[in-house]
Amino acid sequence: MKAWMVGTGVAVMVAALVACESNATNQDAAKPAGGVTPADVQVGEGKFAANCAACHGVRGVGTKQGPPLVHKIYEPNHHADMAFHRAAENGVRAHHWEFGNMPKIEGVTPADVEQIIRYVRWLQREAGIY
Repeated sequence: MKAWMVGTGVAVMVAALVACESNATNQDAAKPAGGVTPADVQVGEGKFAANCAACHGVRGVGTKQGPPLVHKIYEPNHHADMAFHRAAENGVRAHHWEFGNMPKIEGVTPADVEQIIRYVRWLQREAGIY
């Protein structure tokens, strides 16, 4: 009887953790920005479309291959701009999501990444992330 109660307690705790994890990732995702992209971030939008959108989705909402960048995890106080630079230059080991490691992005210059960051930060502001 005691073993059954312990087993049931463990199962309930595991289910609660899974539900919390699921809610944290799904409910925290923001709506994508709508409307016209401002002229000052359109270059970044193009660079994002060419180099990032295949995995991170159109307007940064994520795909089955990569996480949404329009998410509170990627707001500037948690992932500063330098984190985006390092990810593009070196790749990054998976640590928040279960999409696998991100490879480095070949052919993208630091100036390109700056433009991409400006676009992603605009998307995040439009979605109310910060």
